[in-house]
Formats: sequence, structure tokens, C-alpha cells
Amino acid sequence: MKTMTSRASLAAAAMLAAAWLASPVSAQTQNAPAASTQQAAPPPAASPAPAAVPSATSPAIPTATAPAASSPSAAPAAAKTEAATGVAPAMKELSPWVMFMSADVIVKAVMIGLAFASLMTWTVFIAKSIELSVASAKLRSALKKVAETRSLAEAQMALGAKEGILPSFLAAALREARMSAGLSSDAGIKERAASSFSEIVRAEARRIRIGMGVLATIGSTSPFVGLFGTVWGIMNSFIGISKSQTTNLAVVAPGIAEALLATAIGLVAAIPAVIIYNHFSRVTKGYLELVSRASGAAGRLLSRDLDRSHGSVHSRAAE
Repeated sequence: MKTMTSRASLAAAAMLAAAWLASPVSAQTQNAPAASTQQAAPPPAASPAPAAVPSATSPAIPTATAPAASSPSAAPAAAKTEAATGVAPAMKELSPWVMFMSADVIVKAVMIGLAFASLMTWTVFIAKSIELSVASAKLRSALKKVAETRSLAEAQMALGAKEGILPSFLAAALREARMSAGLSSDAGIKERAASSFSEIVRAEARRIRIGMGVLATIGSTSPFVGLFGTVWGIMNSFIGISKSQTTNLAVVAPGIAEALLATAIGLVAAIPAVIIYNHFSRVTKGYLELVSRASGAAGRLLSRDLDRSHGSVHSRAAE
């Protein structure tokens, strides 16, 4: 009887111990913060069974405290990630206008000057194209009109009261013939008329070349002006690197891009200026050849008038 009572007592004690051990584990699985709080409390010293509880539930303690321990080291990494994500959009948003607005004052002045030079280049191109085309058309038309004339007076009547290079030659020839009336030497008259023609040709060459010097200056100096802006911008970039104490490409790239933009604008201004200058040199040479033809036509008409006047004098003397 005593043996059965003792066995029943041991069985009841075992069931109570199992129930007591199972209750903290189920509570831990249902509510982790409550389990960690219960585990932090010291177990009762009377029962030997709770000694196994810390070993069974001890892995939950590092999981609860791990985020707090790793948070100080995670903050710089997160800051670096945010900085990197903040720099990337700025690099993608770089455009010529943004680079111009963020450039140094001197680099801005260089860019504005080069843009103005480019504007002048295209203005000269349009103006000289219209001027040379109109002048060449007028001179060709005048040469066709006087090609079949026999005298200076007839040529003037064919041209009318129009202004131009050929009427200037005809007026100079008539003036010289009138001022040399009574002189017996025709060679002197022709020589003085040729001198007047040369002055008219030189004046016309100077007039038609107006604007060519601007193109030559822009074409030869714009690359060096742009290079000056580039050197200045790169110098400022290196100064910024020394101040920030970093060689990160995100810090260096915007300043270098702004500096290189000055060189690009310089080339944009210089290359068209050189091409347009060479084009106008050829066109101007062709126009001056037409001017020389007009001078020769006026000289031939003057020579015919002189020969005709001497022939009439000789015929009257023979009569």
C-alpha cells in the first residue's frame, strides 16, 4: 500500500514538473518579449528543475539584444548608402545649362564670351553671304549691259543712274578724259585712268573684306580662350578636392565637366569661324576677279574714245 502511494506521489510530482517546464516554452513561442522578461528574472532556488530553463531558452536572449548591439555600426553604413543614392541622381541630372549655372564666375564669363563670338560668326556669315551674292549679281548684270557698247557715254546710258563698281570706273574714265582734254599724249591719259581704277579696286577690296578680320580673330583665339576656362575650372576642382579631402568621382566629376564645357564652346565658336573664313576668301577672290573685268572694260572704252577722237581730229585736219 505504501509502495502504491509513493508511486502515485512520484507520478503526480513528475506531471507537475512537466507542466511547469512546458508553460515557459509555450509562453516564449507566443510572446517573445514576455519570455525574455521572464527569463531575465532569477529562478527559484528551491527547485532543481528550473536550472534547465536558462539553457533551453538562452538562445532567445541574443536574438532580442542583437539589433541593439549592431545598430551603432549599421548607422554609418546606412548614411553611406544614403549619400551614395543622393549623389547618383545629381550625376545623372548634369546638363550644359546646369553645368553653366554651377560654374565659377570666370568660367561663366569665358562661356558667355565664346557664345557671343559664335553669334558674331553666324551674323557675319549671313550678312556677307547676302552682300557678296547681291554685289556679284549686280556686277555681272552691268558687265552684260556694257559688253556691246562702243563708248563711255553709251555705257553710262546703258547702265543708267545706278550705283555700283562699274559706274564708278566709267565716271573715273570720263573725268580723266575731260581733265586731260587738249593733251596730245594718250598714254598719259590711260596711265592716269589706270591709277584711278587701281584706287577704286583697292577701296572695293577693303569694303568687301569687312568682317573677315572678325572671323580670323575668332577662329584663331577661341580655342585658347576655351582652354583658359578649362584650366581655371580644373584648378577650382582640385581646390575643392583638397578642401573636401576626398577623391571620390562624384565630387570631382562636376567641376571637371564644367571646365571641359568651356573648351567645347570654344571649339564650337572656332571651327565654324575658320570654315566660314575660308569660304569667304574664295568667294571674295571670285568677286574681285569680276571687279578686275569691270576695270578692264572701262579701260577699253576709254581707249576707244581716245582713238576715235584722234581719228576725227586727223580727218578734219586732212580736210
